[in-house]
Amino acid sequence: MALAQVKQDALTARLQGLSAPAKGWTAAARASASDRLAAQGLPTRRDEYWRYSDPAQLTKPEVSGAATDLAPSFAALDAVKLVFTDGVFDASASDDPALAGVELLSLAGQADIHWAQGLYGQLETRGSSPVERPLAALNTAYATEGVLIRVTGQAAKPVSLIYTQKSASSDVILHHVVKLEEGAEITLLESGTPGARFNTVLEVDVASNARFHHIRTQGPDADRRGVTHIFAHIADNALFKSFTLTAGGRLTRNEAILEITGDDSVAHVAGTVLGDGKDFLQDDTIFITHASERCESRQVFRKVLKNGATGVFQGKILVKQGAQKTDGYQMSQSLLLDEDAQFLAKPELEIYADDVKCSHGSTSGAIDETALFYLQSRGVPKRTAQALLVLAFLAGTLEEIEDEAIAAEVHARLEDWLHGLDG
Repeated sequence: MALAQVKQDALTARLQGLSAPAKGWTAAARASASDRLAAQGLPTRRDEYWRYSDPAQLTKPEVSGAATDLAPSFAALDAVKLVFTDGVFDASASDDPALAGVELLSLAGQADIHWAQGLYGQLETRGSSPVERPLAALNTAYATEGVLIRVTGQAAKPVSLIYTQKSASSDVILHHVVKLEEGAEITLLESGTPGARFNTVLEVDVASNARFHHIRTQGPDADRRGVTHIFAHIADNALFKSFTLTAGGRLTRNEAILEITGDDSVAHVAGTVLGDGKDFLQDDTIFITHASERCESRQVFRKVLKNGATGVFQGKILVKQGAQKTDGYQMSQSLLLDEDAQFLAKPELEIYADDVKCSHGSTSGAIDETALFYLQSRGVPKRTAQALLVLAFLAGTLEEIEDEAIAAEVHARLEDWLHGLDG
């Protein structure tokens, strides 16, 4: 059977379980996404950017998995908590959105035209070329829940999106839109598991001199199957930073597609991964476009894998003509704790400017036996010594978190998850 037909058959089967949402002000964006989706079909492993991660678990009509009961990662922080249970906003378990000091609305409750009409689906559309991203188009076309955040100044508190799963068959699609006006700043936190399977899109428009901080934890549930997408537009002298800590799960694919269109801007994406077991596969796929002068980007990922776990990194830096003085850096590293684990990396640079500083690197290795022996010789038990060396290996990615209290919370969660791994 021809590949195109396979993609279309998969799409037909997937859509049978979905109902078209009420469109309202999102009608044009949803129609455009539906047209793109119909033309593309759903991805298969024969697609270039899915060659390492079989998307079948994300595209089959039905899904089931054990319900999770994870404690929120940022419960101790002074943040505005917004709770989604099986993909549905739970107002009774959430804080008053007004406490954040920003304009914060629910996607599900907005029937009238407002500021998000100019953004919903627009960054996703721009980020789906030249690489097609049909699962993101599916999200734009069918998402019924999410948050719409407009920030005009300094947010009074971080906004914490807390995901809980109660149903073993919940199939969640969430679409969030964040707009930072000139000079604004906000921290967005995410934690928990949205559903047995989930597909999320986060669109972020960062205006001139604005600052956006995103910190996310995923896990350590065993049955997680999900794909996340971040699409960001970054204007001049702006800052965008995103960090993700992932543990457990069967298939987790995190995509970030960032476009820097203003001079003197900064975009950093970082991740830390703990993988245990042959059923574990985690994939970070990053695409950063430099279209302006004197901008900086960083892609820093470190993964610790054992017992047949697989980690994937696909990262690309595209420097367009005229984007002089670009400083682009990409580093992916893995620590393989046994011979069965594997790390697959595909770093890419595509440069059309002549005055740039771009580099990429990728390494894989085992725990330093000399360091391990030294710690054990000083009376440190082997498992504790291994944990200390793993924490030291992962520490570099946590430096991307600017807020010390949030960094400490993530570090504590990382230690808990690390000590929870089997010896």
